Amino acid sequence: WESNEAETSTFISTLGYTSADYYCHLVKNMVFSLVTELRGNQFNGLNIQGRVSASRVNAVSLFCLPLVTLPDLTPLLETLLLYHGGASKEILSSEFLEAVNEAFLKKKISLPESAIFSLWLRHLPSLEKATLYLLDQLVSIQWHSLEEVACIIKDSLLPQAASHPAIFRIVNEIFKNALLETDGTAEIMTIIQVFTQLFLQAHQNENKQHKFPLKAYFPYHHQPLVTALLRRPFELPTTHWSQHLKHISDMLKALVEDTNISSFADLFEIWFLVARFGEWLDIAAEQLLKAAVEPDALLWLLAFYYCPQNENQQRTQTMVEAQAVYNHLMMLFSCTVLSIKDLEAAIHRIIDTEQCCNQHLITHLLTNFLLFSSGGHKIAQEFIYHITETTDTRKEVCSLLIRTAYRINHNGKENQRTVKLLNELLQKLTLKV
Repeated sequence: WESNEAETSTFISTLGYTSADYYCHLVKNMVFSLVTELRGNQFNGLNIQGRVSASRVNAVSLFCLPLVTLPDLTPLLETLLLYHGGASKEILSSEFLEAVNEAFLKKKISLPESAIFSLWLRHLPSLEKATLYLLDQLVSIQWHSLEEVACIIKDSLLPQAASHPAIFRIVNEIFKNALLETDGTAEIMTIIQVFTQLFLQAHQNENKQHKFPLKAYFPYHHQPLVTALLRRPFELPTTHWSQHLKHISDMLKALVEDTNISSFADLFEIWFLVARFGEWLDIAAEQLLKAAVEPDALLWLLAFYYCPQNENQQRTQTMVEAQAVYNHLMMLFSCTVLSIKDLEAAIHRIIDTEQCCNQHLITHLLTNFLLFSSGGHKIAQEFIYHITETTDTRKEVCSLLIRTAYRINHNGKENQRTVKLLNELLQKLTLKV
């Protein structure tokens, strides 16, 4: 067209258009024509979509490459992504699929969810790239709330797309690898837990006609344990939480201790199933301090989470230490005046904080003690500052506080003094980057 501009300009002006307007209308007409061709004409009530050859569809996808971000092309992109035509092999060019995925991830185009889901189902590299892009996006920013994390995850469309079991399992594997490569950092674990919550919401909202059973997402796990973990805390009265957690702990203990685990991989699969429902683990730590409960089952659940690789004898030692710390914290729980030195000295006398897994477990219990005990409120800021400086647990404590704030914001049943303290601690910790 550009080479024949002189010859065509007279014709275009005769029609009453400028060159720019004419080419814009030409593109729209071409898109309309191609969409009509691909969607199929109705002839005597029969859909003749199959008459479009695979090579023709492939050629159309290649034609779109330099125009992917053009808004007028959106109907054609959607039609191509949803087009199958009965072919056993992929008929769209991989370059086209990669270009559309890249444009979507960088917010250069907007497409219906169904088109994006179809893209990820038919092109595995695009799904992998979208998942890794989400992880990179989240670990590269400083979080201030889980609402912020949830918004970014939901905006990625991955939790909604994971309603298809094939997509769920691929994303699940990528999350597992990310967790292993980062040695189980609190940030990655929190991302996975929030993703799981959003996935469950999306699955619950699915049309019953298109909904897959939850067993399809966790086919190789102990189904009663899966069912118990899938119960959302808000579905149960708070008075039933401790009993539900004991039920989870008892089933898990039977799986881990009373049966033969053939490999570390089997143990990791069980641990990862429990870990992705971390909301229940946080509630277990809270219930130990806030409710009248028998501590053994809940402590065992937390001990397994923080020290999954321990053999029975090692886990017994972990339990002894955790029980001792718990008993000491409960003795101090009703004290209105506490000394940081006394609290720290007591913890050091009970355990060897050099043991990494125990340190994480004790940090969790200590943080909750400071949040929910009256005496703990008064020394919380100073103690949290001290512990995060001396043990390099700032991100871990910050992640725990963010999760707690998220849960309190949604339940709205915590006293305002705790909420105020939580916000103050988060403000100070998130500023110390």
